[in-house]
Amino acid sequence: MAGRVNFYSDLVTDIESPADEDGVHDSFTQLIEEQCHDLHDDFQPDFHDDFHDAIEMTSLDPEEESRDDIMHLEGPAYHRSDSEVPQQTDHLIGDRWSSDTLKVLSSMPSRTIGRSRGAIISQYYNRTMQLRRSRQSRPSIQHFPRSARPSIRGYRVETDGANFEEEEDNKRERLVNNLQNLSANDRVRMLRAMPLSLAEKKELRMLVLNKAEHSLSQSQIPCCSQLKYYIIIAVRHGWYGWMSFLSSLQLWQTALKCVGGRFGTGVLSYFIFLRTLLFFNVFLFLVTGLFLVVPQAVLTDPDQNTSVRSTWGLEVLTGAGYFSESLLYYGYYSNHTLQRKRSCYESMSPCGSGLSYNMPLFYFFTIGAVFFVTCIILVYSMSKSFGQSFCIDKSKGLLAIKVFSSWDFKVSKKSSVRLQRANIGTQLKELVAEVNRQELKSPVLQRLWRLFVHMLAWLMCLGSTVGCMLAVYYFSEHMHNKDVKIRSGSLSNTSSSDSLLLKEASLLAVPIVVSSINLLLPGFFNAVAWMEEYDSPSVLNYVSISRNLLLKASVLGVLCYHWLGRVASKPERLGLQCWESFVGQELYRFLVMDFIFMLLDTFFGEFLWRLFSQKALKRKRKPVFDIARNVLELIYGQTLAWLGVLFSPLLPVVQIIKLLFLFYMKKVSLMMNCQASGKPWRASQMTTIFITLLCFPSFLGAAVCVTYTMWTMKPSDGCGPFRGLRTMFQAGKRWVQQLAEVNPKLSWLVSAHTYLVENPFFLFLCAGIFLIVIYFHSQVVDGQRKIIELLQEQIENEGEDKKFLITRLQDIHERKRVVSPRRVRGASEVQNH
Repeated sequence: MAGRVNFYSDLVTDIESPADEDGVHDSFTQLIEEQCHDLHDDFQPDFHDDFHDAIEMTSLDPEEESRDDIMHLEGPAYHRSDSEVPQQTDHLIGDRWSSDTLKVLSSMPSRTIGRSRGAIISQYYNRTMQLRRSRQSRPSIQHFPRSARPSIRGYRVETDGANFEEEEDNKRERLVNNLQNLSANDRVRMLRAMPLSLAEKKELRMLVLNKAEHSLSQSQIPCCSQLKYYIIIAVRHGWYGWMSFLSSLQLWQTALKCVGGRFGTGVLSYFIFLRTLLFFNVFLFLVTGLFLVVPQAVLTDPDQNTSVRSTWGLEVLTGAGYFSESLLYYGYYSNHTLQRKRSCYESMSPCGSGLSYNMPLFYFFTIGAVFFVTCIILVYSMSKSFGQSFCIDKSKGLLAIKVFSSWDFKVSKKSSVRLQRANIGTQLKELVAEVNRQELKSPVLQRLWRLFVHMLAWLMCLGSTVGCMLAVYYFSEHMHNKDVKIRSGSLSNTSSSDSLLLKEASLLAVPIVVSSINLLLPGFFNAVAWMEEYDSPSVLNYVSISRNLLLKASVLGVLCYHWLGRVASKPERLGLQCWESFVGQELYRFLVMDFIFMLLDTFFGEFLWRLFSQKALKRKRKPVFDIARNVLELIYGQTLAWLGVLFSPLLPVVQIIKLLFLFYMKKVSLMMNCQASGKPWRASQMTTIFITLLCFPSFLGAAVCVTYTMWTMKPSDGCGPFRGLRTMFQAGKRWVQQLAEVNPKLSWLVSAHTYLVENPFFLFLCAGIFLIVIYFHSQVVDGQRKIIELLQEQIENEGEDKKFLITRLQDIHERKRVVSPRRVRGASEVQNH
């Protein structure tokens, strides 16, 4: 096999060539065929072959030979004792290996590494010489073919120790000289490819560097070269410093590491998702603030501002009173082109000219652009998350990577070391739990009983969800009719102040009821899940997410019907001059009430429950953080923010404040009141599921409601930038018509707006393209997963093939030893003579 070795190698890739693998298999096949052929011979003694076999298998070093023994490799499966007979637990372990079998085993690539340091140095000296000679004919070292690892059997037979050491030193010196003559990149790649220890590689590198410095000190370096080296070093240090600075700017990086190190990746995925929502709302605020709020605040005359003050100070909770006539809501924005006149002293232009801003046009296109860009970001994030989380990652392979190559040796600060140690420890627990997790096969009756329990639990959850949905529907209808009576003056028995108080208090009734349902019903879902007794924590979280998602989606569907079907369709029943501002106030109240009830849940559900369980029940265990419930609360709040951006451009600011408070509040409560799950589990796909739920049920539902409102609902005649129009979409069409009237060459814009903006086919086409992109990306990831699975299965099968070939080879020699014992006696007599 030594004659088959090709010393050229690709120093970048780590995958061996299939041709080399075929060569290894051919050697096994050829050897087996030869031994099978020997069985049909007449078994006459062959002096030369036996003597050659005897010399071939002569041992140089007993310690080295014991290290290369096959039983040494299978140490965990073979136990040797002085008083007990060795137990054979592997079919590859025999009492005595034949000479040809040991020759094949010693020639295998995995058995040749580390035997002879001088042979390795000699081999890589030859490789560097061939590399230097072939650089003129070959453009790059990366185009070299990859060969199998070289066999070094030929270097094992050494007779003179002094000559051997002297020859090894000479080879080492020549290797250092050749490495010095290579470029820096080729030298690094060559050192990485050498099968030596890190200490030996470091020694070779230091010898090369010292010799290079000595040669450089003897010859003067040109000034241009020195300047080039200094510039390269400065640029590299600057780049590394910039990357370190960017990593330090990541929001909540240290806090997230603390959470992940103590509670695992499942709880960490919640806080990462919260940070993602914060970035989405910052983007919404920047766009709406730059194109809507700032122009309206700057280009509007102060004497046009009016304010309505409340005597009860409930504006912060209800969003009414002072806030009703502010930049917070839709009704405050103008429906004409805003202009700002400039002073005659500041400009040479006439005094009447100034800045102009078409508010209806910018309002329409800003809302459309916000949803379009958000859709692109969500689709990209979801596709990227699919590719990262659904890849093939065997737990055993990840466990080995985490054990041997996860520590960052650049970390020197004690707090960072403790944090990294805790993080790695938690990840190792999750990986070990995933490796050791086994599906237990239960009896048929037990499986039928569990199926019945699951069906009963789902019926209970679906029934409670439908009941809550009907309760919200009828209660919102009752409050709507009551509000109609109050506004029409039918309840005029009370005084004016009491009527105002009752009116403002009634505005909070529906948000309080909905928030109470969102607070209490997930607890009922958790009790039902406890009755089901799920073995896997990940399955429990997925089931809880599904049930909470059904609850939130049904409640939001009823509320959207309430706002668009009752309030927006007949605003005159409530005496509303601006139904858009009223819907914006409703969304503001729901967002504020949701935040208040989350505070109550954190205080009563986590803090007081922890005190009660430890003081009264005398339990040391703390409650576990409910990932599904808290994530669905985030998605619910973000859906309200997306629904309200049309009716309240500054509603993302409220969501930003809410998320900031929520992060620190949940982090403190998590550290004080919660503990890690008793069953560690790795949340490899949780972030992908969160982004998917945020995209499809949440964002898609909000986008449909907003598009329906802008497409079909008639705007209010007394407020807002679209007053006097039949639909909000007509703002863009009117602007295009004005451009065509001013410049007839732009008349094609009217047709383009009609077919691309007003026609719903274009919207469905864009949505279809996004869905096709997601589908193709998922199919590509699925194909890559299948290919990787096939390759891993092929690697396992080839390992089994090698075991089979070795076993077959040993069986042949055992049969040969039984049939012809004379050849063995003949070989021993030759050695004695």
